[in-house]
Amino acid sequence: MKVPQMIAAELRRLTSTRMSVLALLALLAVPVLYGGLYLWANQDPYAKFPDVPVALVVEDEGTPATGDQPARNVGDEVADQLVEDGAFDWHRVSADAAAAGLDDATYDFAITLPADFSDALASIETDHPRQAEILLSTNDANSYLAGTIGAQAVERIRAAVAEQVGHEAAALLLDSISEVRGGIVDAADGASQLADGTASAVDGAAQLADGAGRLSTGSSQLADGTAQLADGTARLADGSSQLASGAAQVADGNEQLAASADRVGAAVDEAASAVPEARQAIADALAARGVDQATIDAALAELDPVGDRIAAGDDRVQEVVGQIDRLAEGSRQVADGSAELAAGAASAADGAAQVADGAAQLADGASALQGGAGALEEGLGRLESGAGELRDGLADGAAEIPDTTQSTRDAQATTIADPIALETDSVTHADSYGAGLAPFFAALAGWIGIYALFLIVKPVSRRAVTALHSPVRITLAGWLTPGLLGAVQMGALFLVLAVTLGFPMSHPLGTFGVMTLASATFAAIILALNVWLGSVGQFLGLVLMVLQLVTAGGTFPWQTLPAPLAALHHVLPMGYAVDAMRQVMYGGDLTRAGTDALVLGAWLAGAFALAAIGVTRMTHFRTLRDLQPSLIG
Repeated sequence: MKVPQMIAAELRRLTSTRMSVLALLALLAVPVLYGGLYLWANQDPYAKFPDVPVALVVEDEGTPATGDQPARNVGDEVADQLVEDGAFDWHRVSADAAAAGLDDATYDFAITLPADFSDALASIETDHPRQAEILLSTNDANSYLAGTIGAQAVERIRAAVAEQVGHEAAALLLDSISEVRGGIVDAADGASQLADGTASAVDGAAQLADGAGRLSTGSSQLADGTAQLADGTARLADGSSQLASGAAQVADGNEQLAASADRVGAAVDEAASAVPEARQAIADALAARGVDQATIDAALAELDPVGDRIAAGDDRVQEVVGQIDRLAEGSRQVADGSAELAAGAASAADGAAQVADGAAQLADGASALQGGAGALEEGLGRLESGAGELRDGLADGAAEIPDTTQSTRDAQATTIADPIALETDSVTHADSYGAGLAPFFAALAGWIGIYALFLIVKPVSRRAVTALHSPVRITLAGWLTPGLLGAVQMGALFLVLAVTLGFPMSHPLGTFGVMTLASATFAAIILALNVWLGSVGQFLGLVLMVLQLVTAGGTFPWQTLPAPLAALHHVLPMGYAVDAMRQVMYGGDLTRAGTDALVLGAWLAGAFALAAIGVTRMTHFRTLRDLQPSLIG
């Protein structure tokens, strides 16, 4: 009996009745139902997020208007932006409504912006900054993944708010830096003027030092002169005092002389006044004695010169008396003036002494001024140097701070708030979430499909074993029957993936080839298990499927597995089937896909050889299992 005849015989058996045909078709449809329906359900769940109901609670009280800052409610701004973006089916409700909605599954999760949300964000400009909070409320009884999705949503909100706040803070900082730069430029100009003024002050201080030196010399000379003046005025005061005393004595003597002269003058005047009376008395006496008139006239003529001399002497005496009176008066005035001169000289002596003291103090002050002027000149020199360094430092500092425009600062603030732009450069790319899972579920569906076929397909015909003595042909026939049916399964599943679900495939024929190779490999493995262990082998096929389900790395990277399971990943064939399909489906490394195909081929060859050995044993020996039915099938 040849191999095609054995295959045809098995197919006739599988289609001998209407129920057999229905059973075969149902089992052939298992991979399509399993892989196709699952991938259809998960084709692009992210695109359905706008249909996910989410409660949004805004309790933010906002911040009041302060100064030039208007009132603001960031919570309302965030809520409006979320509703406008439409990433989820947002429902802005109260806290009580959100809690009730989580309990009765009206909402998958709830996000709350608390009352101090705006105030906390504004605290960045105060001395007590604090973080704003966003509250995420979930109910895993409704959906566990809803919490994960909610956490991602909160992270997006946090990133958006952080970017906005960072942009505003950076803009404020950059504007402040620009203002500081303007202030530094003004300060540099002022420092330059200070340096120029200090240089002039240094020159003035030098001149002041020179003038102070001359003042010190002159004030020393003045002190010496005023000391001499004080001595002279003291001697003058003594002399004027003596002069006043002598003048007073002279005045007293002159007054006495004037009194005596007045008496003499009065006597002489009296005598001069008595001359005419005496002349008349003589004339009368001579006339009485009978002297003739001529003799009387002659006698009187002799007396007249005496009278004239007496009158002249009287005039002279009166003149002298007047002079003596004036002398007495003048000496008195001199005495009074001398007294005043003495008093003035004493005052002058006191003043000269005070001037001398002041001149001495002036000399000391001038000397101190000279020293201070020198110190001032030295200090101003250091100030000039420091002012120059300040000017240069401010100029350098201003040069270090870029002079930016408002548009540039806005662009800088945007970059600071969001400094990293994600640019994805994928070596390969899965079009959607479903396309990303397709290699894993296609491989898993291939195993399930082959496993299901072996529920009705007899791996080895007892008749063939009895009639033939060719273990290879028997094994080949037992493998080709489920292998061909598995290829039909993979063809149907491929059409679902490529046509119905529309997953893009870089190498369609390669993808179908990997799926068929994987199915054929799985058929050889389950065949070997059935040949050697019968129904127990069929059960071990289920166990092996479970192991490969968790070790194939179809969802999470295999590196996340525990060490024993990670070791199995490198041994079991399904992981290589998943990897090969990813390479050909996404346009990856075909060399790597070839290596995976070689590993699958090795598993196929090894399982086929093991099955052939089992068939060989069956052609030569009978076991108790051949005589007794299996407990599990």
